[in-house]
Amino acid sequence: MNRLERMRARMEQDGWKDFYVRDISSVKWLTGFEGVFDSEAAHLAFVTPNSAILHTDSRYSDAAVAAAEGTDWTVDDTRATHAKWVADAFAAHHEQAGTQPGRGICGFAIEDSLSIKEYRALESAFAEKAWSPRLVETDQVVVKLRACKDEAEIERLRAAQAITDAAFEHIIGFMREGMTEREVQFELEQTMRKMGAEDLAFSSIIASGANGASPHSIPGDKRLEAGDLVVMDFGAKAKGYCSDMTRTVAIGYVSDEAKAVVDAVREANETVEAMLKPGVTGKAAHELAEYVLAQHGFAGKMGHGLGHGVGIDIHELPVLSPRNEAPLEVGNVVTVEPGVYLSGKMGCRLEDFGIITPDGFEVFTQSTHELVII
Repeated sequence: MNRLERMRARMEQDGWKDFYVRDISSVKWLTGFEGVFDSEAAHLAFVTPNSAILHTDSRYSDAAVAAAEGTDWTVDDTRATHAKWVADAFAAHHEQAGTQPGRGICGFAIEDSLSIKEYRALESAFAEKAWSPRLVETDQVVVKLRACKDEAEIERLRAAQAITDAAFEHIIGFMREGMTEREVQFELEQTMRKMGAEDLAFSSIIASGANGASPHSIPGDKRLEAGDLVVMDFGAKAKGYCSDMTRTVAIGYVSDEAKAVVDAVREANETVEAMLKPGVTGKAAHELAEYVLAQHGFAGKMGHGLGHGVGIDIHELPVLSPRNEAPLEVGNVVTVEPGVYLSGKMGCRLEDFGIITPDGFEVFTQSTHELVII
């Protein structure tokens, strides 16, 4: 099934006649339009059993109309708020259909990510009409549909990772003792853009020495020193899709303690990647990584979930964490990123991402797991 068919199947399953989607990433996914959207949340995707309409404004309408050609989508740039536009469209439809005026005519589904302000605007807009639906809050419906990637998405994810792998190859030849974390970050991000990234998947993390013990350390003026482990977490965005990888490198030499950390993290990563397949839960994957780290003497030293989905957004479903007891499915794209963080000393993380296949887990990331010493 294509994306609209999957959306409508879910709507029919839950008894919703209409679905109101404002989250920009979900609008991008549902429409499949390229070269239309930026970061501004200026759009509404409105899906019914028989129509799919993108309500936008004049800044985007020409590009949207061109992208919609040959698809099941129509574009409407009527100058009105999304709430007023959809209330007008709902009333016009039921008036033409001869439906008796009333309240709660049908289930009208809205995303749980909708702001309170917009929800109130919807209530007000419908209150002015003779026809009003029953507003139904959903539970990450489109986000959950996005968790299983189609072939077009997989192609884009691979393209983003190819840029990221190439940027890693460049940066390990560029880094030198004495450089600051920010200098490395700037070079890495400029390289991804030069290699074809349309954007960064997120702001890159370069964390050296004791800074590496903070998983989301912000690059600063600390200089790379001999004996440091340097955690580098970064990703490119290509054709609207993200990549995500982490590699930890060493400056000059590796202490015995650092080597023990690196070896533990690598074994945790590779052990989990070997066991991932359909039916395995995110909880089981996380717990296996924790078990391997504990066997190496690093129990409780990870502190974060093992992984997350990647797609249009850098963090999507499903997650590999203790809170996810749902089985993984074919088409899920997830990261595997165990880490060990020793406060005041060092940190290490090794992250790949890939796709759940019928037989296991196919890794998109091609960069080596061997520790690089610079």
